[in-house]
Amino acid sequence: MSVAKIIEISSESTSSFEDAIRQGIETGAKTVRNIQGAWVKEQSVVVESGKIVKYRVVLKVTFVLD
Repeated sequence: MSVAKIIEISSESTSSFEDAIRQGIETGAKTVRNIQGAWVKEQSVVVESGKIVKYRVVLKVTFVLD
């Protein structure tokens, strides 16, 4: 039997939502072992002068406890 925990990670990118997700998972995996999956809880953008300058995501990340 395994036990999993869910945490939230916030991440942002200047290029896309997909890049923000990738960066969040890759950075989280440096300190959290056994990441099994993630889903996007929230998406938002930062707009300056009518243009999107940052893509932000909040991820729910699931990992299995040792």
